This record gives sequence, structure tokens and C-alpha cells, in this order.
Amino acid sequence: MHYIEGGWPGANPKDIEYFKKVKKVKLKTSNIVAFGSTHRPRHKVHEDSLIKALLDSKAKIITIFGKTWDFHVKEALKISLNENLDIIHNSVSYLKKNVETVFYDAEHFFDGYKDNPKYALKCILAAQDAGTDCLVLCDTNGGTLPDDLKRIINEIKKDVRIPLGIHAHNDSECAVANSVIAIECGASHVQGTMNGLGERCGNANLCSIIPNLQVKLGMNCISAEQLRRLRDVSRFVNEIANMRHFKRQPFVGDSAFAHKAGMHVSAVRKRSETYEHIKPDLVGNSQRVLISDLAGRSNILRKAEEFGIRLDPDSPQIQDIVTTLKNLENEGFQFEGAEASFELLMKKALGLHKRFFDLIGFRIIVEKRREGEEAFSEATIMVKVGGHIEHTAATGNGPVNAIDHALRKALDKFYPRLKNVKLHDYKVRVLTAGKGTSAKVRVLIESGDDEKRWGTVGVSENIIEASYQALVDSIEYKLLKEKL
Repeated sequence: MHYIEGGWPGANPKDIEYFKKVKKVKLKTSNIVAFGSTHRPRHKVHEDSLIKALLDSKAKIITIFGKTWDFHVKEALKISLNENLDIIHNSVSYLKKNVETVFYDAEHFFDGYKDNPKYALKCILAAQDAGTDCLVLCDTNGGTLPDDLKRIINEIKKDVRIPLGIHAHNDSECAVANSVIAIECGASHVQGTMNGLGERCGNANLCSIIPNLQVKLGMNCISAEQLRRLRDVSRFVNEIANMRHFKRQPFVGDSAFAHKAGMHVSAVRKRSETYEHIKPDLVGNSQRVLISDLAGRSNILRKAEEFGIRLDPDSPQIQDIVTTLKNLENEGFQFEGAEASFELLMKKALGLHKRFFDLIGFRIIVEKRREGEEAFSEATIMVKVGGHIEHTAATGNGPVNAIDHALRKALDKFYPRLKNVKLHDYKVRVLTAGKGTSAKVRVLIESGDDEKRWGTVGVSENIIEASYQALVDSIEYKLLKEKL
């Protein structure tokens, strides 16, 4: 992505912390954008705390939104229409003096234009005159239909001399269509989210917009290699957001290029375009013929190359890996956010994995001594490393934290580099709805050292066992990368 809107500085402690931490992240393609609003009525722009927080974020690019619908100006802000125009102009002008780039989001632009076209136009021209770098037309309520959107953009273009953008919500299932039409009408800036995540019915889905623009309309949005990673990124974002993958999502869903036995299968095996609107590999997806296992080999070969594993395309081991993968996925494993576990799986299947330790056993005690006090956990573990047996214990603020501490403590003297590994994130997803506390769960762990981060996964009806699986994979991945 060219821009990542990181949050609203000053809105909450988490967003303030985000802008502090993101400065340390090295980004190759993206620029970080701070988001906020115009200054508040009855506040001077240079004294307004919202504007100050935007500048304090040290972001070089800022997006602010302002009122465009006269209904909102009168009823929400309770100010005059001219005062709102001054607020827009003053906010954009002041920010533009202090940062490189300012995007102006014209909130409720299309609803405002339908009610009072002259005033809505005055609002965006106020931002244009103040020096904004892009006027982003927002369908904030998501109710504008494509014909209306096209008509309105074409009507205002004669008065706009700077780049236009589009910000569409999906409340009438038109966010993707409206975004594509806006680009066809001359806009050059699209705001959206991966998988359409967002409030209410969601935002414009970049996973559909990008291939529509690039593959269908021939517009160079991202590189072909980046486009081939679209499906992987889509699934990664869902996994990190702890959301189920939508199988029927266009372009990137499991069923987007799936065909059942019969006439369709016969046709696509001869010429894929008979029942597929694009080549699935363009977006990193693959053709699936249901009730067979023709799919999967290309993905394994692609991952092997990514992991630096030499693998003969005709090797029977590929089918073994495909079979293992399908069986694990049937049990609830997902590897989109856990590529370290998948790399270990491949190396085990190919005989490239080294056993660093063996578990003899562990026990965890969770104790709460009295009402009002925090419960605490203690884990005891016994492992075998080579000919040595290590038996140790550790405490933690929860059972997973305790077994993590105990396992590291047992292995530290054999593998001191593990001290650099930190657990950054831990997520649990219930897989078998309706079974209550006996449900099978998937645990996703993100770990990292001073150089990189990696994800691992575990699945079990016992949350501690699932967590232990993911923890062991995390440690083994680190040790394997160290070539110990």
C-alpha cells in the first residue's frame, strides 16, 4: 500500500503509542498517515488540541475530515455555513504550513451534494484554496448508487484543479463499484481496507479494487509480484484480526476459482477462461477442482522457493506435504498467520528438520487464594536435550505465560540465544461453535528477536496443549534459523 492511515493521534493512548512505535519500523513502500479532524468550533486552529496532536505525531502526511453536508453543519456543529468554510480553510492551511502533504476528506460529500450542491462544492473548494494535496470525496453513509456518484463527480470536475480521491462505505454493497467508477471518472486516490473491514457494513475492499483496476482496467497500481501476494496478505490480515476467512470473497477467497465435477471442470481443464474471469495466479490464488486433489502442488513449490528449500517439481514428497496440509487444515490448523509452523512442517516432511529437545512432561497449577486477589500460575517441566535431562519450574501471570517461562528456563543453558526471543502477540479462536468450554481452539502466537518476527500455530481441545504446540514451534523455528 502506498499509504497506511495509522490512527487518530490524541483520540486514545493506543493511537498515541502507535505513532511512537511506528517510527522505528522500516517501510519499503508505504507512508504512514495520521488521521484527524478539522479544528473545533470556537477554538483557534493553532491552539486546538486535536490539531496539536496531529502535529505531535510527527507524521509527514496528515488526513483531516471536515463537514460538507449543510445538515451536519447546522445540526451537529450548530454553527453557520460560512463558519464551517473558515474552519476547513484554516485547518488545511495551518497543517500545510507544517507538514509535507495534507489530504482532505470531504465527509458526507455525496449526501451533502444531493441536498445542497452549491454548498458542498464550496466546502471542497475551500480545502483546495487552502492548499490540500488531494480532495477525497466521501460516501460516509454508504448509500450512494453508482449512477449518482458518476454524475456528481463529472459535475464538479470542472471546478476542481487538484487530484480527486474516493472514500466509499459499503452499506448498499456498492463500495467497490463506486471506487472503480470514481477512478474511471478521473480520481487518482482510493481509500479502502483489506477485506473491506470497517464499521457497519465495512469499507471499500482493496482486495477487489486493486485487481479490478490493475487486471481489468490496465492501471499500474502495484507490481505484478505484489499483486501475486494479494491472497496471502488478505488471509494474513484476517488471521491477525482473529476473523474467519470468507471463502466466497472475490479474487482471494478459497471458492473464487473453485469448480465442481461435471461440465465446468471439463471446460476449465481445457481452457480456464471458460469459467474464470482472470487467471487466479495473478492474485496469488489457485484453481480448485473440488472432490479431487489437483490443487495445492503449485502452492507448495512456491513456498519451498520462498523458504529456500530445493524441491523437484516431480517429487512425490510434494503430494505427501499436500496430504498432510489438508489433514491438518481439516483439524483446524491455518498457516496464513503462522508461516514459521508451515516451514517447519515442510522441513519435517523433507527430512530437513533437526530435533533440538524432547518433552518428558509438564504440569501447570493455577491458584487463587482469596477473593479479590489475582490468580497466579506455576509450571513444572522436564525436557531431554541430547543425553541431559532438565527439570525446572517457573511462575507466570497465566498458565501459558508460566509454561513459556518454564520451557525457556529449561533450555536457556543449552541454547542461550533463546533469551533474545520475545512473545509479541497471542490469539485464541474457537473453532467448534456450540460446544462451549469443550470446543476445539486454535492458538496463534507471534514471536520475534532483534531482527524479525514469525508466527506459529497450535490446535487442540485443550487450550494449554494448543499453546504449547505453538510455543514449541516458535522455539524450534528460532533454533533452526540459528543453524544450531
